[in-house]
This record gives sequence, C-alpha cells and structure tokens, in this order.
Amino acid sequence: MSDYILETHDLSKNFGPVTAVNRINLQVKRGELFGFLGPNGAGKTTTIGIALGLVAASAGRVEIFGETVTPHQTRPLRRVGSLVGAPSLLPYMSGADNLRLLARLSDGVDNGRIAEVIERVGMTDSAQRKVQGYSSGMKQRIGLAAALLHHPDLIILDEPTNGLDPKGMREVRQLLRDLAADGVTIFLSSHLLNEVEQICDRVAVLNRGEIVAQGAVQDLLGEQQTIVKIRVQSSAQAAEVLQTLAEVSGVKTNGRYLEVTGVGGEAIVRHLAQREIYPSEVVAQRIDLESLFLEMTE
Repeated sequence: MSDYILETHDLSKNFGPVTAVNRINLQVKRGELFGFLGPNGAGKTTTIGIALGLVAASAGRVEIFGETVTPHQTRPLRRVGSLVGAPSLLPYMSGADNLRLLARLSDGVDNGRIAEVIERVGMTDSAQRKVQGYSSGMKQRIGLAAALLHHPDLIILDEPTNGLDPKGMREVRQLLRDLAADGVTIFLSSHLLNEVEQICDRVAVLNRGEIVAQGAVQDLLGEQQTIVKIRVQSSAQAAEVLQTLAEVSGVKTNGRYLEVTGVGGEAIVRHLAQREIYPSEVVAQRIDLESLFLEMTE
C-alpha cells in the first residue's frame, strides 16, 4: 500500500493558450495535514477541480488511494469529503435538513451521524434554523459538516475558514487537528499563511502554475530562521561590508533597513564595528511562512 493518499503526476491544464497548471507533482501522505499555497491565479483551484473530477486534465494525472481520478472515473471520491468555495445549500431548508438531504446520497449516514457532525462544527444551537438566515460563517460550518458526513478518509478544503470570526477560525483549526489525529488526511488550500504554519505538517507552494517548493514547513524555513534588520547611515556601504562576512547568506534593502540572513545580530554588529560602521538599530526577526511565501512568489 502506498504511503501517499493523493498524488499528481506531471499534471497540466491548459485553457486555450493559457497554462493554468504546468506539470506539477504533489505527494500527500496518509494521515497528514497538507497545506496548498499560492497567490490568486496560481492554479490552486484548477488543481483541486481536477482532483475532484470536476475538470479534465490536459496532461498527466491525479491518483487518489492509488486510483486515477477523471470526470468519468470517480470511484475513489466515495472516500473523499470536500468543501470548495461557498457551500451549495438550499436556503428555504434548515441546516440540519440540508444535511439530511445530502445523507441520502451516502450509505451508512443516519440521524446519529448527522447530529454528530453538527455538534463537531459547533452548529447544534442553529441547525434547525433556515439557511437563508445564516451568516457566511454559519454556512461554512454546515459545509464542513457536509464534508464529514460519510466518514471520509481524505478531506479537500479550499479556504474553509472564510467568513468565520477569530473564535470560529480557532475552532476549525482544532477540528482539523483532531481529524488528522484520528487518521484523516487533510488537503488544505488557504491564503492564511499563519494558519497553515500553525497546523500543517507539510506544504506545497504553487506559483504561475508550477510548484516552487514542497516539503515540511520547518525544512522549508531552514535552519537559519531569523532575519536581522539593521539601520545604518550608509546602507550601501554597510551592505558591501556585510557581503564579506562568510556566514551571510543574503543582504537586501527594505525601506530604511538592511535585512541580513544567515548570521546573528552580534556577529553583524562586530563585523561592522571593525570597519567603523555603527548601526543605530538592530532587530532580529524570525523568518515565517509568510516571508518565505512572498519571497518565492514575488
């Protein structure tokens, strides 16, 4: 049995002359929380659409549970739950009745299971109200409940915390952690990089249809996880001097500051002072996923 629940093999999608996805290879491991990142227009939603059998690939393939998925071959999707975009709910019915309607499409989903998922997404007090009176966050919660109805082994989520307040976002993060702890594999597309960094085991970064990074979050951030920001009178002179410090891996100007990576603040100050350059300000800043993402996609 493969260690991978979801894989893509040189997956590509063209819309006329536009290449939305270009020969990408993803490997999502069994039981992990996998983050899928990229700026708007990077190809994330197209990739998810292909994985869910909603869009035909131009080349390559997606495999889920070791079986290829296409619009005409969707058997593996019986074990997949998904929430992509705003959930499609009937507004004149209650949240619970919407779930009961969906439950008829799945085997083994009874009223007990419906009550269980309603409680799990924090909608017990509002499930009997009509959807037309729901906030966007409440609709999102019912959409999450629908994705969980049939005990999926893989859940594919596209921006699942849209419309939620900070408390709701925290609850959804905890729900995803709990599901992963229960052995459910979660594929999470999100633009909330701090959220992804908090909960995901591994991530892939997509930019202009191509994978620019993939791996464990800490591995991508690397061992040198700090940027030292210094402020000096002559940035150009200081930058030239710092380039001669062997441990420095990068020096760049950001507004009034120089940003230095690869070495600590003490070594930077000592090296500059030896050449009679004295910073007026030195600040160590941890490299986070947002910084890495912006560097990769800009």
